[in-house]
Amino acid sequence: MPNLRFLSPLAVGLTALGCQQPPAPAAADLTLQHITSEAMAGLPFSDAVRVGDMLYLSGNIGTAANTQQLVPGGIAPETRQTMENIKATLEANGSSLDRVIRCLVMLADMAEWPAMNEVYVTFFPGSKPARSAFGASGLALGARVEIECTATVGPR
Repeated sequence: MPNLRFLSPLAVGLTALGCQQPPAPAAADLTLQHITSEAMAGLPFSDAVRVGDMLYLSGNIGTAANTQQLVPGGIAPETRQTMENIKATLEANGSSLDRVIRCLVMLADMAEWPAMNEVYVTFFPGSKPARSAFGASGLALGARVEIECTATVGPR
């Protein structure tokens, strides 16, 4: 019988039953990949960072594609553009909105929560990711909303 003091409780139970010890799980690839688009080049952050099968997006605001200009119209158009920006980053990196597991929403004014939420939920028609939200002052470029997400990437 093998020396049991170095085996996990599962292995001890299996060994006691005369079973083989399960194989050790393969080591996960934890290489960091920093992803920066041309539009964000020169800014002090990455669009996203991939670690293994996880994709961590930086906060996104409602800037028109490939610009540093907020879309006009306030919270609803900004939320829609923010989510479109997130969707584009996810898809460019092998993920999608249906693979988002968590979002963090920052609002310049918590009174705009219902208007933001009305747009936000349209991007997650099925199961919703976990989400936190808080009021913030001084979002970049005077934005009304900023959203960051974490998603899985790779084969399902």
